[in-house]
Amino acid sequence: MSETTPQPVQAPHPGGPAPHPGVPHQAVPAPHRAPDAVPLSAAPESYPVPGGSGAPGFPQAPVTAQPDRIPLAPPAPQGPFAPQATPAPQGASAAAPPAPQAGIDAPRTLQYRFDGPEDAPVLVIGPSLGTTWHMWDRQIPELSQHWRVFRYDLPGHGGAPAHAAASVAELGDRLLATLDGLGVQRFGYAGCSIGGAVGADLALRHPHRVASLALVASSPRFGTADEFRQRGVIVRTNGLEPMARTAPERWFTPGFAAAQPAIVEWAVQMVRTTDPGCYIAACEALAAFDIRGALGRIGVPTLVLVGAEDQVTGPAEARTLVAGIPDARLALVPGASHLAPVEQPAAVSDLLLMHFSTAWQQDTSAAIPVLPHVTAPVAPSMPFAPVAEIAPAAGAPDAVAPTPDGRYEQGTKVRREVLGDAHVDAVNTAADAFTEDFQELVTRYAWGEVWSRDGLDRRTRSVITLTALVASGHLEGLAAHTRAALRNGLTPAEIKEVLLQTAVYCGIPAAGAAFAVAQKVIQEETTPPA
Repeated sequence: MSETTPQPVQAPHPGGPAPHPGVPHQAVPAPHRAPDAVPLSAAPESYPVPGGSGAPGFPQAPVTAQPDRIPLAPPAPQGPFAPQATPAPQGASAAAPPAPQAGIDAPRTLQYRFDGPEDAPVLVIGPSLGTTWHMWDRQIPELSQHWRVFRYDLPGHGGAPAHAAASVAELGDRLLATLDGLGVQRFGYAGCSIGGAVGADLALRHPHRVASLALVASSPRFGTADEFRQRGVIVRTNGLEPMARTAPERWFTPGFAAAQPAIVEWAVQMVRTTDPGCYIAACEALAAFDIRGALGRIGVPTLVLVGAEDQVTGPAEARTLVAGIPDARLALVPGASHLAPVEQPAAVSDLLLMHFSTAWQQDTSAAIPVLPHVTAPVAPSMPFAPVAEIAPAAGAPDAVAPTPDGRYEQGTKVRREVLGDAHVDAVNTAADAFTEDFQELVTRYAWGEVWSRDGLDRRTRSVITLTALVASGHLEGLAAHTRAALRNGLTPAEIKEVLLQTAVYCGIPAAGAAFAVAQKVIQEETTPPA
């Protein structure tokens, strides 16, 4: 099955990824065998085998000096990611583009490319939010010697079709739909940040598909839901420039950012060229992502890799993953922040090579029949031999989704999504024996029933709620619901129109007081970080 054909691009410089190719074509599923002229960088500098001075079984990548880097070539007139034709390396390929077709199947797949031998096992690699598949360019020369490397772009990233995905699970479903069309059933998976979240989700919901897992700069829960929903509000109001401007400090160590301005500019351009709607949807997906209680069900060998100086999803989050996943090991990469594959490419390559080679040697699921309510005997490890696919476990069903929550549980979920964790936590903390029954009533009735109904979307419900609060004079709740309206997708301009409408039907004094409350909230929520 084919989704896109990446166009020829200029070769990556020795220290970082190449500029992304031009906007690819969306295509209908079809077999592929077409070559693609996409150059690969030279193999990364040699690193010793990771082991270091860490505790047994917890490898640490050693530090080496970064080589001199040639600045990125200047872009062609048509844009920062303009392609340049170069000879195709052996083993690189991508999907051939049949005629574009609009239809219901279009949003169900992802933009992708392959590197490596066609008869090798498939290793899927997922990107971080705001990046493209080129963040993994420096790992490809090594990994593609052993595996058929499949890279994908998130929706709206790197020129991919801007069909926003509402959740991490939906991203996983689209990835599986793409792989299904290509005949890929069992695969190894490595992902960075939200790409790691997709891998963990697949390991939980489709355990028979994932042979081995590497979670890079990832977490069972990314910060707080409030943080990511506010990031979405900022992007909806100001565009992606605030995110692009602050990307270097989130992604790289200060020393690397100062020494490698070309790579920093490349990273900033990746963010600027992302579709804002898809970026906001990814923020919402991360806000809702929380697998802390399910880590014990991840049953595949897992490498948890983190930059020692990562301030986004750092060593503390990595240790939470290792503590919760039964068969997990920690790899701490010195001298790296959030985008460790870019900042310390050889160390990351070595760690991934060591992990996946060992994990796939131990993958014996093809020889172990899976029977209902029967514990399969442990088969001896089989010698590793490159094959086109690692056979799936016989008859392994997909994980069954949990049963729906009751009204109180559903109400708690919706209330937190709309009003934010900070607000709900404050209300719950203030509740006592006198008020706790009332808070339970509000959660169950208002949020578990009315706000959970399918008849109106949340934007519309926010418009109605703002109007009702102004009309009734209950401005004590207007601040919380102005904040909720921004998170539900209303812009400041739309909130202004709602309040202007209330001035006509609810009175000038009521609307004036409402404007004062809403103005303060909007300034707080939409002001980009300094």
